[in-house]
Amino acid sequence: MEKILTEVFGIWYLIGAAFVFFMQAGFAMVEAGFTRAKNAGNIIMKNLMDFCLGTVAFLIIGYSLLMGQDFAGLVGWGESPLTDFAGTNWSSFTFNLVFCATAATIVSGAMAERTKFISYCIYSFVISLIVYPIEAHWVWGGGWLSSLGFHDFAGSAAIHYVGGLTALIGAWMLGPRIGKFDKDGTPRGIPGHSLTIGALGCFILWFGWYGFNGAAATNGIQLATIFATTTVAPAVATCTVMLITWIKYGKPDVAMCLNGSLAGLVAITAGCDAVNVFGSFVIGILSGCMVCFIVWLLDYKLKVDDPVGAVAVHFGNGLLGTICVGLFACGTDTMPEAQGLFYGGGFHLLGVQLLGLLAIGAWTVVTMFITFYIIKKTVGLRVSAHEEIVGLDKMEHGLESAYAGFALEADVPGDYLETIQDSSYTPSVELDDAVPTKVIHSDGSISKVVIITKVEKFDKIKTALNEIGIGGMTVTKVSGCGVQKGQTSYYRGAKVNMELLPKLKVEVVVSEVPVADVVKAAKKALYTGNIGDGKIFVYDVADVVRISTGARGKDALKYEE
Repeated sequence: MEKILTEVFGIWYLIGAAFVFFMQAGFAMVEAGFTRAKNAGNIIMKNLMDFCLGTVAFLIIGYSLLMGQDFAGLVGWGESPLTDFAGTNWSSFTFNLVFCATAATIVSGAMAERTKFISYCIYSFVISLIVYPIEAHWVWGGGWLSSLGFHDFAGSAAIHYVGGLTALIGAWMLGPRIGKFDKDGTPRGIPGHSLTIGALGCFILWFGWYGFNGAAATNGIQLATIFATTTVAPAVATCTVMLITWIKYGKPDVAMCLNGSLAGLVAITAGCDAVNVFGSFVIGILSGCMVCFIVWLLDYKLKVDDPVGAVAVHFGNGLLGTICVGLFACGTDTMPEAQGLFYGGGFHLLGVQLLGLLAIGAWTVVTMFITFYIIKKTVGLRVSAHEEIVGLDKMEHGLESAYAGFALEADVPGDYLETIQDSSYTPSVELDDAVPTKVIHSDGSISKVVIITKVEKFDKIKTALNEIGIGGMTVTKVSGCGVQKGQTSYYRGAKVNMELLPKLKVEVVVSEVPVADVVKAAKKALYTGNIGDGKIFVYDVADVVRISTGARGKDALKYEE
């Protein structure tokens, strides 16, 4: 029976590795959704390549540094998976590889939308080659931290803290995106182009986290309790963020709540096997507060631009989760006696956890600062202002759009496909001439009436104009604002001043139908009494020429069978 159980959990170990690999898709979707459409292809490419480059780096030397024979508690050595197929533990290799890739992929979100692709490839390779393997050896490979009793079951410190700290260094050295901060330093929210994609990524990551935290479980009860704590902490963290943003901004912030879920997952990762459900509940509350605080700190005090919240989620909560082990560890299969400060274990474990964070942080800061500095002085770290404004999809990959075909296929005004800040086109819809339902005589002059209103009012204005005999119209999706310049909203805690809002422009040219009737019908259809109902402009038209017949003036406006 014991042999069977060993084999079962050995299989689960590899299934868990597959779960963790699937998290690459989650990271790609979160980062793509939280950034602008003009950089979506670049984000996808980076998330693809950090795993592929990481595999090469891990094969060459990374795995040996992590899992090789320990040398003075500092590094491993002796494993050679690239040349020794028969002698390599491929279960261990695959499992550790997907964790290594996770540490590398965290960085791309914080440095998104302004980093050179070649530079990303270089520093991602370095992370997988030496940075992650050496500090992970200290924790899991028999190194000096593990001998002291440092506890990081699934990687709050070894993976998320390292990835988040690297992201912080990189984002600081890069500088903010163009337009992120006003001249006085006030942060501006730059919404991502698809919260739907971002939410999909968040759910994928949450799903993958059950393998991330649970793959190393050694029995069914431990696996079940890990699943429980891995569920409770992110759920409570999300509720906490929802309440904080609701109270602070008047409405719950969707993007911040998604960050809250990830923050809870990161924070519980170190102690998922060592805390009970009450401990995970408290960790969830703390992580929700932490992610909100770090986002605010970066935007309003440190002026570090992190488009997706990677620093707040991974650095802040990797730090928090590692410390919380020293506070809430209550005793489990892998930790038979309660060692957390709040459970009577004293300060020893807490001190070890703090020492581990200090050592891992120092290693990461030194190696990654040197790496970024060398890149900056050689190939360069940041793209030019022109490349950033045009978008990395086009400038780095020759990709016109990651959504080719989507934007031009809409045949009715309505759902607009990307945020106004990203729009470089105004797709229009031409409605075929229709037979007037009735003719109302006027003085024969020709006038053009332009109606600017909300996109969702299309059906109402179309029906109203048809009822008074308007036989044709041109409808265009545009962007604009009036004196009010849109309502102030918040995105991840920073104000978003929507200077341009999605609008619908309806143009009609009339002769037989009195202009006054057009204006009256439009006002009746569109009026709500609120800001944003729209405006009506009336112009005199000197002449009209019908291309098909050559008719001019009001004759060009008449319907002919």
